[in-house]
Amino acid sequence: MQNVTEKTRNPFGMHPDCGSFVSGYGDANADFHVIGDRPGVHGGVDAGVPFTGEPWSDRFLSALVDSGLIAGFDAVGFDDATTDDPTDETGRLDPIVADRTFFSYLHMCVADGVPDEASYDDMERFFDAELRAIAAHVLLPVGARATDHVLRQYTSRAHKTAIDMDALHAEELLGSGWLVVPIKDPAEWTGDDGDRLAAALRTLQSTDFRRESDLGRFIAGSDPYLVR
Repeated sequence: MQNVTEKTRNPFGMHPDCGSFVSGYGDANADFHVIGDRPGVHGGVDAGVPFTGEPWSDRFLSALVDSGLIAGFDAVGFDDATTDDPTDETGRLDPIVADRTFFSYLHMCVADGVPDEASYDDMERFFDAELRAIAAHVLLPVGARATDHVLRQYTSRAHKTAIDMDALHAEELLGSGWLVVPIKDPAEWTGDDGDRLAAALRTLQSTDFRRESDLGRFIAGSDPYLVR
C-alpha cells in the first residue's frame, strides 16, 4: 500500500469555514474508517479528536481496543507513553493510538444548536474527500444519521435497509467497494453492545475483509495491482 501521509490530525488539511471544528484523526492509510455525526453529538471538542470527551467515550474506545482497531487510548490525562510521537504540530497530546483506523464526522464544525440540512450538505464535500482519499476497506458509521448517509451514498442498500440501529449494530453489509459495519450510537448502548461489536470486528478481521484481487498478471512488470 502506498503511504498517503503520516500526519495523525487533519492529515489532508481540511479547513471548513467555521470558527471551530473537529477534523479527521487517525491513520490516513487505514483499513477501518469510523464515521460519526458531528461534535455536538459525538464529542471531541476539547481534545480536537472525534469520539472523545463524552461519558460513553471510554466504553466505546475500549470496544475498539478489544477488537484490535486501535492500540490504546487515554481519554483523561493523555499518557505520553502510549505512543512514540504523542504530539501534533500544536503540541497537543494524542489521546488515541490508531495505526489501522481513521475517525471523522459527517459535519466537522462545532455549531450552535443543530445544523440544518443545508449545512450538512455543505460539509459533505469535506467528508467525502477524506473518505475517498483514505479508501478504507471497512466503513463503520456510528448512529442512525451516519448509517443512513453511508448506506445512501456508498451502497445500493438504502432502499431495502431499515435504519434500525439495534438490528444493524455490528452486522456486516456489503457496499460498493466497501464493507459496512454499522454501530449503534454509544450513548444508547446497553448490556453487551460493546462486547458484540468487539467480537464481530475480531471475527471480521479473521476473514478476507479486504476482498482484493491481484490483477498484476495482466499488466507489464512484477508489481501487484490490487483492486476490489
